[in-house]
Amino acid sequence: MKKLIRLLKWLDDNLIKILLLIFIFLIPLYPKIPVKMINFTYIAIRLEDFYIVFLTIIFLIQILRKKHKLNWQFFILFSLYWLMVFLSSLWGIYIGKTIDIKHLGFLHALRRIEYMIVFFIALSAIKQKKDFFFYMTAIFLCLSIVNIYGIGQKFFGWPAVQTMNPEYAKGYLLFLTPEARISSTFAGHYDLAAYLIFFIPIIWGFYFFKNQIRYILLFTLSLITLVFTASRISYLAYLLSLFPFLIFLRKPKHLALAAVITLIFTFSSQNLTSRLKRTFQVKQIFINEKTGQVIVPQKITTKELPAGSFYLGLKEKTTSVTAEQEKLLKEKILEDVRKEAKIKGQKLTAEEEETILASLSAKLKPISTVVSDISFATRLQVEWPRAIKAFLKNPIFGTGPSSITEATDNDYLRSLGETGLLGTVFFGLIFIKLITSLFSSYLKIKDNQRLIFLSFIFGLFALLINAAYIDVFEASKVAYNFWLTAGLYIGYNQIQSKKQKEKI
Repeated sequence: MKKLIRLLKWLDDNLIKILLLIFIFLIPLYPKIPVKMINFTYIAIRLEDFYIVFLTIIFLIQILRKKHKLNWQFFILFSLYWLMVFLSSLWGIYIGKTIDIKHLGFLHALRRIEYMIVFFIALSAIKQKKDFFFYMTAIFLCLSIVNIYGIGQKFFGWPAVQTMNPEYAKGYLLFLTPEARISSTFAGHYDLAAYLIFFIPIIWGFYFFKNQIRYILLFTLSLITLVFTASRISYLAYLLSLFPFLIFLRKPKHLALAAVITLIFTFSSQNLTSRLKRTFQVKQIFINEKTGQVIVPQKITTKELPAGSFYLGLKEKTTSVTAEQEKLLKEKILEDVRKEAKIKGQKLTAEEEETILASLSAKLKPISTVVSDISFATRLQVEWPRAIKAFLKNPIFGTGPSSITEATDNDYLRSLGETGLLGTVFFGLIFIKLITSLFSSYLKIKDNQRLIFLSFIFGLFALLINAAYIDVFEASKVAYNFWLTAGLYIGYNQIQSKKQKEKI
């Protein structure tokens, strides 16, 4: 009986620790298989949603029992942000009528709380120094598994579960083609890449503190996986975070080592280098001077990133049209004409198609210029203007969560469009508080342990760069891992700050 009582007491004392450890492995490793699809969206309720609700309930009970504590400075900041999000939802649903489907507005608002609540759970779980290193070891082990599985997808055909489109989001097992970008256990290549670039500077921070070769091996494994995602913005964020970190620390040997490893694996990936080269392309395009319509004749293949219709405003240079270009142009025009006729329920004869083709072709002017790829063009022409328009409609509160569709591919514009200036400012204040708290410890601590704190700041910097092109803080696996790690760091920071005060 005494053994049972001791076991129950130990379980009670360590319940949050155990549940948080499970959470660390569950979020990155469990595929995004839906439990229930939500109407009018391809966002689904999944296993992790039930788990975080269960974990939060246990956490609240432990707070009431005074087993755990809240950090009130951060809780007030987070609560103010959550309040702004819900005010934006209410405005969008009941006043501005910018949110047509009520449950989606509230769902997107609740998701913000769901992703961020883990910050407080992780923070409260750090009772002593060894807790922090215990959890970070688990995170690095999980990161290793993610890397190994991603490489397995590339070379051994291991399956993926993605949410890149509504059909994939139903939880199908996908087997990637050789030229496909890997996603490992994540929903897509973009959030896998964001996850990696956040942890890469942190890996180096731990290497400098512990001086163990396993961290260099983990860095190399993570870089290989990052290259196989072929995510250009994440690769750029990696370069702009890790190398400034090493330069700031004045580590020339390690800088050279990282540069050599990076060059080797970058140039070994034709997919990544090809995508980087094709971000902007010199092409011959055709412009309808009356309507402004742009046609880019090109062959679309899975191995090559197509150009979009956004082009730089260079001095227009009229060029002659080759037979190949003329053929591609006709094919593109006919494709668009047939698509439009199908929408209208019409069936055109060959003669009618030729007449329309001749009429449209005569109005097009050939120009050689620089065009962006279709991914960048979509952002510039559709997604970003839509977010800006939403912000201008209501600069204070925005038009509410979910009002500008599920993706904007720019977290800053999405925040402004959905939650306005108030929501964006409070969200930004949370990051400022995180950075200043950790940088303060970096300045006060004298040994190499201080580099652990600095590495988080550069990892966050990588995510902030990535957020200019991808909605990283709305990607569940990335958001969970970020707020979890941030909570662990602030918990550890509290312990170090307390020790510094005791010394004084």
